[in-house]
Amino acid sequence: MDGRELQWPVGRGGAAVVRGEEVETAWRPGSDEHDQFAVASVTKLLTTMAVLAAVDGGHLDLDQPLQPTGTAGDDDTPTTPRHLLAHASGLPQDSGRRRPQGTRRIYSNLGFRALAEAVEGAVGLTFPAWLESSVLQPLGLSETRLGERLGVPADPAAGAVSTLADLVRLARCLLARGAPVVNSELFDEATRVQFPGLAGLVPGVGRFDPCDWGLGFELHDHKRPHWMGGRRSEAAFGHFGASGCILWVVPELAVAAVGLSDRDFDDERWAMRVWPDWSDRIGD
Repeated sequence: MDGRELQWPVGRGGAAVVRGEEVETAWRPGSDEHDQFAVASVTKLLTTMAVLAAVDGGHLDLDQPLQPTGTAGDDDTPTTPRHLLAHASGLPQDSGRRRPQGTRRIYSNLGFRALAEAVEGAVGLTFPAWLESSVLQPLGLSETRLGERLGVPADPAAGAVSTLADLVRLARCLLARGAPVVNSELFDEATRVQFPGLAGLVPGVGRFDPCDWGLGFELHDHKRPHWMGGRRSEAAFGHFGASGCILWVVPELAVAAVGLSDRDFDDERWAMRVWPDWSDRIGD
């Protein structure tokens, strides 16, 4: 793929396939590895790693009770970081009433904002400062930062701005089972199904039963159709963003893929027409 034009219907964009130290890239004309893009919910991979770093450092426990703020509902049962990372807390996506936790996979930006609050209280730093010290600096992600999205400043759910070069570095960390950010045992737990059997929705893709998820990582598992394509294994994990960005990892093949664009995912649903086929054409 190296040197080829990226055949996505976008104005600017780039993609990379990572195999060990080898990186194959493709670009839309006029784009390069240092162009910055809003990555939307691919931000959740960065936030996940920052939360896991707080757990690994002994600041936070995955199963400690928390009380997310800014929610409405009759169920005031304290939730845990594990529930929030796995979208099993019952919190809505962005607004609305909370449902009983552990009963359905409800994709929740509110949950990731609650996680950032919990980390701030645990480590004594603002979440952007903790993200910088625990994830961005160790991985050399010098072109990545948290920005505003949908009125939320430094949004830990969907506000990151990054480059292809930086997301390739993140992909290498994920291929290395979290090193050097978290220990491999914790990372392996994060990429296994949490609260198995929950039905739910992958926004923009479809409803699945079960809709399996790890700790912050969406798992390919048995979902069909899927934005990662049909060839990827059940163990593949990653995330996509509504801004037209993608990152997935197939651990048993030691292969990862990254894509960035300037066209929203839901604009004529171009991404679900393009991404699965593009992913399937990536050789093993």
